[in-house]
Amino acid sequence: MADWSPDTYLRFEDERTRPARDLLNAVPLADPAFVIDIGCGPGNSTELLVERFPAARLLGIDTSPAMLETARARLPGVEFVLADAADFRPDVPPDLLFANAVFQWLPGHLDLFVRLVGELAPGGVLAVQMPDNLTEPSHVLMREVAASGRWAPKLTGAARAPLPPVRTYYEALKPHCRRLDIWHTVYNHPLADAAAVVEWVRSTGLKPFLDPLDEAERAGFLAAYTAKVTDAYPSLVGGGVLLRFPRLFIVATR
Repeated sequence: MADWSPDTYLRFEDERTRPARDLLNAVPLADPAFVIDIGCGPGNSTELLVERFPAARLLGIDTSPAMLETARARLPGVEFVLADAADFRPDVPPDLLFANAVFQWLPGHLDLFVRLVGELAPGGVLAVQMPDNLTEPSHVLMREVAASGRWAPKLTGAARAPLPPVRTYYEALKPHCRRLDIWHTVYNHPLADAAAVVEWVRSTGLKPFLDPLDEAERAGFLAAYTAKVTDAYPSLVGGGVLLRFPRLFIVATR
């Protein structure tokens, strides 16, 4: 895929940072020495970690050079490294591995979670949040438009895989954890209109559908998708729409 766009992502910074804040509030650590932000993006989640744990060594990793450039400008005192969460190995056991909205992109992340828990320092925490929204209209319609247009051959396999059931996570992680908390939170974000819903997903879930297309195909896809989203997200009394957004949270203590 093409590189991620920090500017597009940060147009909804407050809404995107809220789940990271909720995840961090559930982390049962007072004074960790070494904290890693996995998939740190433009640094909005890392900033929360800096505020909560000012004495900790902080490291942010991401696969996007553009995101890392923005994160370094935002937090010049933090170390940021280009690295893939799938095979990254910390130099010393971390006390906290924090991952906000990244592992949903890795189909084999369940086995990776087990490995990461084993790499924590004793008493360390793996804290993960992942969108669990593939059955929401925003994402169902992506797949419908992808399958129905002239671009369909290019978009086979563009959709990410659904998350495993909660029970699957629990049974895989519990034998390795002293404490394991798993829950869902459903956010309802008030947005200006259906076009804002499209703009929201354009920098995240919609990206794998748009990247393989040429300019004309991309314009056609967006027009068809926007029309469907407009029907699926009717205006509220007084204006605006609500974007329903379920997310899965996991806090595993070694």
